[in-house]
Amino acid sequence: MKEGMIECSVCHSKLSSPSTKSISKAYDRHRIKVSSKQRALNFLLVGGDCILVGFQPILVYMSKVDGKFKFSPVSVNFLTEILKVLFAIIMLLLQTRSQKVGEKPILSVSTFVQAARNNVLLAVPALFYAVNNYLKFIMQLYFNPATVKMLSNLKVLVIAVLLKIVMKRRFSIIQWEALALLLIGISINQLRSLPEGTTTLALPVTMIAYIYTFIFVTVPSLASVFNEYALKSQYDTNIYLQNLFLYGYGAIFNFLGIIGIAIFKGPSSFDILEGHSKATMLLMCNNAAQGILSSFFFKYADTILKKYSSTVATIFTGIASAVMLGHTLTVNFLLGISVVFISMHQFFSPLAKVKDEQQNGVLEQDEVQNNHREKDESFINMAAAANEEASHRVPDDRRPLLPS
Repeated sequence: MKEGMIECSVCHSKLSSPSTKSISKAYDRHRIKVSSKQRALNFLLVGGDCILVGFQPILVYMSKVDGKFKFSPVSVNFLTEILKVLFAIIMLLLQTRSQKVGEKPILSVSTFVQAARNNVLLAVPALFYAVNNYLKFIMQLYFNPATVKMLSNLKVLVIAVLLKIVMKRRFSIIQWEALALLLIGISINQLRSLPEGTTTLALPVTMIAYIYTFIFVTVPSLASVFNEYALKSQYDTNIYLQNLFLYGYGAIFNFLGIIGIAIFKGPSSFDILEGHSKATMLLMCNNAAQGILSSFFFKYADTILKKYSSTVATIFTGIASAVMLGHTLTVNFLLGISVVFISMHQFFSPLAKVKDEQQNGVLEQDEVQNNHREKDESFINMAAAANEEASHRVPDDRRPLLPS
């Protein structure tokens, strides 16, 4: 804090009154003025995310034997978290070796303990991610890979609502309309996509699929918003140190899940390496890389950008599943993905941002006018007080008119 002003460590905006509304507006202005370096980073993030997210449903589908998983999905998630923990430790060690003399050590006990206390909120998205990673396998039992990716696009709308509620993020009318188009595109693709079959848990298979879809959309949306909030609220903390905490919490939650399954099914299910194949090994590496990339999205980019990049991966997933697995690309899928791309273009179009900039300008102008009005009122009050003080002075008739 300097001269009553607080400087944001993310966008370096100086705020006199750090309310939630002013912080959200400062972030919007920072997001509009994106440097060329940041644009290049966003391009690399989106490109890498499209490849990793696009392959993920394919690898999950290839891991099934006779339509079922011979391994425990929780064990795959646990081993994936272990891989991410090892990656974070390796990166921290490399950064420690490249530190200059006089810099604050990254892996000192005091730094580690203080960072652990400040980033304890990362346990919340870690728990949500543990549940979501298990749901990814369950969803493959009811939908083909391309449909799973289309369903995951529903998260964009839920995330937008959560960002507005939790982080006070503002969206223009055009952007909300783009999100509505996204839902229409998903609905077009979902026509006649639910499989026919017997019942599960005494309920129709379609009802179970809808229940899993609701959880599949809500849980990761909460995880993404809380993850972005936790990472950016401690922006000065090293990202690999934050990842170490996040993946450590995730490994703990998944290990508790393994213990719970072993208690429920017996000690024989505790073997975390049972039923794994080359496809599951590739799946674990893909999931680990995808999780690491997501942390850069949430800290240095935006959650909406992350979800829209996953939407771009949908067409890659559809084509790959058609080539590798023999799935047919229906007319509904082609029409649905077309509407989704139109939605994405509309959401990030300059026209949508111009509306937002105008709104920011009006709000800023109102704030300036309010500040001037407050200053004028304070000046009038000071003048009135001075006048009142002068009126209460009693003149001294005995005082000579001229100095003697």
